[in-house]
Amino acid sequence: MLKRSIFILIILSGFVSKAQTLDEQIGYLLSDALFYSDKYIVPATDAAVYQASSSWMNSAKKKEKWQFDLGVHANVFFVPNRDRKFAISNSDFQFFEIEGANEATVPTALGNDNQVYLVGDLDGQEIRFKTPEGINQETVVYPYLQASLGLPYGFEVVGRYSTRTKLKRGDYQVYGFGLKHNFSQYFSALESKKINLSFMTMYSNEEISFEFLDVDTDFGNLGLNQFTSKVDTYHFQLAVSKDIQAFEIIGSFIANVSNFNYRVSGNSSEASVFESAINQLLPQLEDTKWNYMGELTGVYHFSKFFAKTSFTFGKFVNLNIGINYTIN
Repeated sequence: MLKRSIFILIILSGFVSKAQTLDEQIGYLLSDALFYSDKYIVPATDAAVYQASSSWMNSAKKKEKWQFDLGVHANVFFVPNRDRKFAISNSDFQFFEIEGANEATVPTALGNDNQVYLVGDLDGQEIRFKTPEGINQETVVYPYLQASLGLPYGFEVVGRYSTRTKLKRGDYQVYGFGLKHNFSQYFSALESKKINLSFMTMYSNEEISFEFLDVDTDFGNLGLNQFTSKVDTYHFQLAVSKDIQAFEIIGSFIANVSNFNYRVSGNSSEASVFESAINQLLPQLEDTKWNYMGELTGVYHFSKFFAKTSFTFGKFVNLNIGINYTIN
């Protein structure tokens, strides 16, 4: 009887040991996925904030009450080389290894389409997949509509909306609204010299999604096929401008603060265990970030139209052009 009990304990301890080993392997896999997610997506979400900050203010002048304008804009973001790739090594991972190498350089979401294989062993089954590609674009261009309405007492309300713009390996969308107030109206000396001073605060929501890790295993698809980031950003802009006949030259300082939210999703209606687990871990990557940038804008008025070009600079470089129609 004693021998039989000892035998059963040995068998049970074997199952417990195996279960603990599998749990540890899954934990290591999720830890590696979290590490890779951070390196892959953050440059793109930082860039999305810069894109959303550009060219909100059409003029630093006081807008006439109930004057309305509607514009079509194109935003051009220049992808810097430093944010297109990152280095990995086997020492960065607990579960995976780089196939056939100790180190490699792989693309971020803003990078090229170079790929390497990562391999690991999950309970005796080989997990092998290609690292995700980037958008492989030197510039990111998206169109949007923007409208503004003059309010009493030198206030102006602004709205912005873009349809979902398809990128290589992903998509991007932004919308938001803002409120501007003109302060030069209180200083006759500034108005006499055609110098304008305004402050504007804006809110924007940016959503950016990328194809991520499509991995099928005996345990099912990992459920990491798409990586989505939603960013809430509050912008603050101080602008000074000078009228030169039909031109207005605007110089601005912009500060913004952003909150980031990340989520992965699979290619089926049923979420996998891995998808649920990694989504519980992704808040570790979420952060609140401040950005500071400068902006130079040129506006040219003709008839009931005005053309505008804005150049935003700081950590990134962004160009915005637009044509607007004014209704008095």
